[in-house]
Amino acid sequence: MLLIQSIYFTAIRYVFKVTRKGLSLTQQENVKMTSHLSYNHHLNQPTKAYIAATWVTLAIGVIGYLMGLWNATIALNEKGYYFAIFLLAMFSAVTLQKTVRDREEGIPVTSVFLGMCWFAFSAAIALLVVGLFNAQFALSEKGFYGMAFIVSLFAIITVQKNTRDLTNEQGITDPAAFPNMSNSLGTAGEVTEVMDKL
Repeated sequence: MLLIQSIYFTAIRYVFKVTRKGLSLTQQENVKMTSHLSYNHHLNQPTKAYIAATWVTLAIGVIGYLMGLWNATIALNEKGYYFAIFLLAMFSAVTLQKTVRDREEGIPVTSVFLGMCWFAFSAAIALLVVGLFNAQFALSEKGFYGMAFIVSLFAIITVQKNTRDLTNEQGITDPAAFPNMSNSLGTAGEVTEVMDKL
């Protein structure tokens, strides 16, 4: 019991450290970037292939994580815990990326909101680590959940960045940010079939 408590307290301490470090880094970047208010949205647009690859990667990560959770032999409340952490991480990752990008482009963002974004993002990762550390899973299962979680986080941040890159000053997003979904869903379906065979 003492070991578990020390792990929780250590995780909480790291969450606060990462949040504080993230805030300081973001504020330093904000100082550097405020001089570049004449930002050109169309300077470095992502290619269609890159956009499609990020959507497919996101589908693979999310479907993989959720299928693993669905087939896990754990109690329903434990499945709910891992699912809630996943949703918190995905939402906080997108919000944090948007907030940091807003500051870089000179759009006002309060420090309180930025701190909340960093805290939610750090807390989601810490909660997953603590949950997996204490779970009665095989080491391969823990690795699977960790990798699917990281792939999903990276992909959703990249999808959000691509969407933002293809959005103009009036808030209208170019349809190129959302590739032909039938192709993406077909690829995701193929991935699901392969995973079912494993």
